[in-house]
Amino acid sequence: MEQNNYNGTLQKPVGSGFNAVSTTSDVIKEVDLNGKIAIVTGGDGGLGLEVTKTLSKAGATVIVPARDIEKAKLNLQGIANVEVEPMNLTEPASITSFAEKFLASDRQLHMLINNAGIMWTPLQRDNRGYEAQFSTNHLGHFQLTAKLWEALKKAEGARVVTVSSSAHHYSPVLFDDVNYHTREYNKFEAYGQSKTANVLFTVELDKKARPFGVRAYTLHPGLILDTNLSRHLTFEDFVTLGAINADGTPNEEAQAAMQKMSKTKEQGAATTVWAATSPQLQNIGGVYLQDVEVASYNPDAYDSNAGKRNPGGTFGVAPFALEPNAAQRLWVLSEELTDTKFDVQ
Repeated sequence: MEQNNYNGTLQKPVGSGFNAVSTTSDVIKEVDLNGKIAIVTGGDGGLGLEVTKTLSKAGATVIVPARDIEKAKLNLQGIANVEVEPMNLTEPASITSFAEKFLASDRQLHMLINNAGIMWTPLQRDNRGYEAQFSTNHLGHFQLTAKLWEALKKAEGARVVTVSSSAHHYSPVLFDDVNYHTREYNKFEAYGQSKTANVLFTVELDKKARPFGVRAYTLHPGLILDTNLSRHLTFEDFVTLGAINADGTPNEEAQAAMQKMSKTKEQGAATTVWAATSPQLQNIGGVYLQDVEVASYNPDAYDSNAGKRNPGGTFGVAPFALEPNAAQRLWVLSEELTDTKFDVQ
């Protein structure tokens, strides 16, 4: 019987024994990664750096593709078994070059962690005219995974982990205009669309890749205040998010809630590390994870009849992010936009 997570059929907690405050140290205990190879995009900063440290400490060789090589080397200084290579997720040629160099080394790839991303940016476009959040967060990782497929398949048990967000609740993928050529740009919806794309990609990838021993996972890392991802926010944006009132005074209730939900980097990276390494996930894939556990399916996140979105939805995964037709349509569109045929065979 074919196993897939269409419509959330597999979105049920597995009893991991971990929770929202579990750390990378907690989930990596008893895990030996000697001889394993991981690629971590964005692995030189933020949560990605914490993932790199954790995998390296467990014995893995970690390859970090980066736009700024010197900055990456500085950030990764002192971490064992790390290699830094040039790559830009919005430049297709650099993705292909990075992947071809790795394939030429004839190494297996045991863990591909699609972690890098941008969030809530003003309208920006890559050289192809694609909206930057969709291009960086989804299309670049789609192409990278496709180009590295042979190395993943060779590992006979590889995992592809793509970092999404609870912000996927902000928007489904709007196929009629994913790149905002005709509709009004909204930075929050654009980010949400890119994060929904991460989930849909994972669902379809796991379905296609499972027969070859490759499993895929996606996740919400949690609210981590100690990052620079919100650097593009304006005063009006903070009002929209409810963090401050229109008169500039703090929204104490909202800020207290944020502090209560916030995580350290070690806690925020824990779900990514668990997804990449845990034997508890050996027989399941294509699922959305949260707080080091398989998240619940949230049927109330979206009213398809009313077209009503629930941007405040934090817990669980929205139905539109697991919809089979959307997952299949996104795969075809991604092949077209990246000019990359991703034949999983």
